[in-house]
Amino acid sequence: MKNEKNNEITLFLNGSEQRFCVETDETLLHVLRKRAGLTGAKKGCDLGECGACTVILDGRAVNSCCVFAVQADGKHVETIEGIGTAEHPHPLQQAFVNAGAIQCGFCTPGMIMAAKALLDRNPRPSREEIRQALSGNLCRCTGYERIEQAVMMAVEIISGYAER
Repeated sequence: MKNEKNNEITLFLNGSEQRFCVETDETLLHVLRKRAGLTGAKKGCDLGECGACTVILDGRAVNSCCVFAVQADGKHVETIEGIGTAEHPHPLQQAFVNAGAIQCGFCTPGMIMAAKALLDRNPRPSREEIRQALSGNLCRCTGYERIEQAVMMAVEIISGYAER
């Protein structure tokens, strides 16, 4: 039987294998922020209602506050820190800036990760599919029109890359 305070897990975090010793009740969000130093996923409601902590876990957008770290053992975790840099932003990141879809920025990483999970599985979604994919992410500043526009803009950018 494992010690509750000494569960060793392996995450494939933004393409890099990393090991962590975690407590049984420790969330993936806590491991990302406090152990890995990746603060893009935000602690909002801590109930899975706001989407501020959204990351991609084995290809699916998840609320990392609702996933125990031990459940992520051996899985691929992608965070906002893993998809672009200041010098070379991901098309979604650039589209959010270009569309003015960012104000306070608290919800932005979760919105972008939810949108990325959608575009990874469906590179040409309808506006309704975009709304559905973002429905678990709350924004209190910008409203959703510019966010939807940003995702549509990213679709065009990404599609343009694919057609070259």
